[in-house]
Amino acid sequence: MEKKILVEVSARHCHLSREHLDILFGEGYELTVKKELSQPGQFAAEEKVKLIGPKRELSRVSILGPTRKNTQVEISLTDARSLGIDAPIRESGDIENSAGCTLVGPKGKVNLEQGVIVAKRHIHITPKDAKKYGLKDKQIVAVKINTDQRTSILDDVVIRVRDDFESAMHIDTDEGNAVGITGEQYGIII
Repeated sequence: MEKKILVEVSARHCHLSREHLDILFGEGYELTVKKELSQPGQFAAEEKVKLIGPKRELSRVSILGPTRKNTQVEISLTDARSLGIDAPIRESGDIENSAGCTLVGPKGKVNLEQGVIVAKRHIHITPKDAKKYGLKDKQIVAVKINTDQRTSILDDVVIRVRDDFESAMHIDTDEGNAVGITGEQYGIII
């Protein structure tokens, strides 16, 4: 059976804690939904922040909602080098002893001691699809992505199984550009 999976490219973004959202946008501020994302309950917000590193800054960095327990910034390795940030490649949520940066919003700024990562490529998958494909949570797989010019195999892809997921692979912009992804793209778990 072919193990087909939607491949989505995730651009730089941040997830804010309630505390940091209040500092950056004002006490009690609520994010404005711009676009619903493929993962249930997740959305891209209208609001943006500035991300400042030792070498340079990036304006208009997207915020994904809803708020989370901890603020997390996800950038590509190219962004990290450009900003002068030594961001580790990690699974989302694994921010202990990661890199820091400064976030600036219209009402204030936050100096993060940690929370900046390069997201490890991963597959969100429902328990039903995981069972159908014979996959387990935290399993490492490879995915073949057939594009017109750059068919590639991406290895070291972590499987993340949860009831509240929709099945989709997430890679960052560096990986998406390297493979040549444009528009809707599927891969095969091998």
